[in-house]
Amino acid sequence: MDFNFILLFIDSAFLQLPDFLGGDGRMALGSDDPIIKGLIISMFAVTGFGVLLNIFNSAVRKKMVDQTKLKRIMKETRGWQKERMAAMRAKDTAKTAELNKKSSYMNKMSMEMMQMNMRPMMITFVPLILIFYLVLPQLFTYTVAISPIPLNVIPGEMFQLTCTAAQAADSEHVCTEENALFLWAWYFLSSIAFSGIIMRLTKTSMDLS
Repeated sequence: MDFNFILLFIDSAFLQLPDFLGGDGRMALGSDDPIIKGLIISMFAVTGFGVLLNIFNSAVRKKMVDQTKLKRIMKETRGWQKERMAAMRAKDTAKTAELNKKSSYMNKMSMEMMQMNMRPMMITFVPLILIFYLVLPQLFTYTVAISPIPLNVIPGEMFQLTCTAAQAADSEHVCTEENALFLWAWYFLSSIAFSGIIMRLTKTSMDLS
């Protein structure tokens, strides 16, 4: 399981402004008259924010999380899960029963690991939200990049990454072109692209390989 991706998903899940938070039905963050204009400069600027916030997140994680202990717990729990699945596939009931005796302990370790991962997020979530709702909407327009293909793989509108043809055809919608990427979506994708590199450089990656 890729915990890096899960944490980024949780961090970004509320960055698309819904109706009940004042989105005026547009489901997007941005400005009609942004300070930073132009597709190319907007793409690089939003990516820059993504990189800087990733560095901030990694710095907080490095300060708050015992990386040695976290990786030890991850290695132990993953090893147990792998061994248990192998025993179940081999229909080795004796081995499975023996490993099941450690379930409570492993569940406790998994909970501790989750708490360790969530603790830094309680610190980084507030500045992230403040930047997105108070700073970025003033700097950028609603869409800041163009995708060659639609990226709306999750049903519904809450996690919509690109504009649809219907939205682009609607003169009252913020979308002016089909497959245009929303401001928050480009930040999300940029964060995913650079998070692994930044976590490896700061030695906060949860990859055991």
